[in-house]
Amino acid sequence: MLLLTVGAVVLVLDRFTKILVVQNLALYDYWEPIPALGRLFKISHILNTGAAFGLFPGSGNVFMIVAIVVALAIVYYVVTYPSLPWLIQLSLGLQLGGALGNMWDRIQQGAVVDFVDIGFWPIFNVADVSVLGGVLLLAYWLWQEELKEAQQQAVV
Repeated sequence: MLLLTVGAVVLVLDRFTKILVVQNLALYDYWEPIPALGRLFKISHILNTGAAFGLFPGSGNVFMIVAIVVALAIVYYVVTYPSLPWLIQLSLGLQLGGALGNMWDRIQQGAVVDFVDIGFWPIFNVADVSVLGGVLLLAYWLWQEELKEAQQQAVV
């Protein structure tokens, strides 16, 4: 199933990148792969006690509960509607993998490892991008469905 494959790939990629950061950078240290672009991109090892992109710091337990609820809701939805369109499966897989990746960190150490630092945006990780991408894909799919429905009603 696409959803489970995407979720597993996201989880593995998220764990792998976070382990690399933790093993190679001290907390609050950074690495500039391309020094000339250091203001635009670097790897910075931080711990995030809030939500994705550093929002709501200190609310980690709330977001762990949210991640559990999201994961259970996705599993319930997939079991209830096994023949989901591929775009929905991709979207939910991205969200599931991202939610589980950050939940793993919260359970293991009480905070999430963030490391992608693009200067003008809060530092984030693979799981954050995955959740955001999944939500955007879902919103796009819903928007397309509304357009189709509106066109069908206009014809009638």
